[in-house]
Amino acid sequence: MNSMPATATASPPERKSVVIISDIHYAADAERACGNDYELRAIRHPLLRALVSIYRHYFWMRHPLEQGRQLDRFLSRKVNADFLVANGDYTCDTGFVGVSHGAAAQSVQECLGKLHERYGGRARFVMGDHELGKLGTFGGNGGMRLASWRCATEQLGLQPFWQLAVGHYRLVGVNSSLLALPAHQGDTLPDEWPEWQRLREAHLVEIRAAFDTLQPEQRVILFCHDPTALPFLWREEPVRRKLDQVEQTIIGHLHTRLILWKSRLLAGIPRINFLGRSVQRFSSALHEAHLWRPFRVRLCPALSGCQLLNDGGYYVMEIDPAAKQPAQFTFHPLPR
Repeated sequence: MNSMPATATASPPERKSVVIISDIHYAADAERACGNDYELRAIRHPLLRALVSIYRHYFWMRHPLEQGRQLDRFLSRKVNADFLVANGDYTCDTGFVGVSHGAAAQSVQECLGKLHERYGGRARFVMGDHELGKLGTFGGNGGMRLASWRCATEQLGLQPFWQLAVGHYRLVGVNSSLLALPAHQGDTLPDEWPEWQRLREAHLVEIRAAFDTLQPEQRVILFCHDPTALPFLWREEPVRRKLDQVEQTIIGHLHTRLILWKSRLLAGIPRINFLGRSVQRFSSALHEAHLWRPFRVRLCPALSGCQLLNDGGYYVMEIDPAAKQPAQFTFHPLPR
């Protein structure tokens, strides 16, 4: 009696792993030489300087220029993964103008070099706001500079937009500073504003095309450093139309889940326009924070977390390339 031939069964595709880190704030020798009180020295008012000193000492980060040690601790763990995504802010930005400041550029170059050495071509990098420059939160110095944009993209190799296909998943990195540019106009120089607008529109063209070509079976893991950008992204019709395919949006910038919790608690507050540029910027972001929700936000904390909670660490994301199961996230604490 003839037996029926065996039917070959295709093996399911192996899951792929992605290690995610954010807000490294690495300081090379030139930035460390600025001293850990670099931001305090930029604050002229003595009472405000004292209050900020207390805030940094007990809550935010006591020794901001020593956070690079956390990168070395992370690399010493030799985390094996198919890919690495770093979600922005590779420098402490001691000059407040991004990587057009030589010391900041040196820090980014060393930071990315260490990650390239470990992960090679498997690494993807999102650009943070500190790479481009930003007004000091309390001192009011600095801001976004086109020279920093050119240095970041042409010399340091940071891409404002990238995509990575993993089976039916598409990992997408966007530039939050460009997306939220209307909220940052006060951080730019007047004569540079038209060029920033042109760069933003070019960035939006890439994002619209990516979402327009998204197939129904595909899922997106979006990487966006600063969640302030998400309401601006929501206003883009091609993005809004495909939001149900955005499975997770990985943000950084906030450093600690405590800030994310407060941001959600304060979502919808009125804009405050009379207490300085920083308060105006924060309140404007929180005013529209309810629009973060459709993006299914997940915060990757800073590698160092915050001083109070010592809650830094990194994520390992496991992806089913067939997209039959949602991505799984495991947080790995990295205490200082």
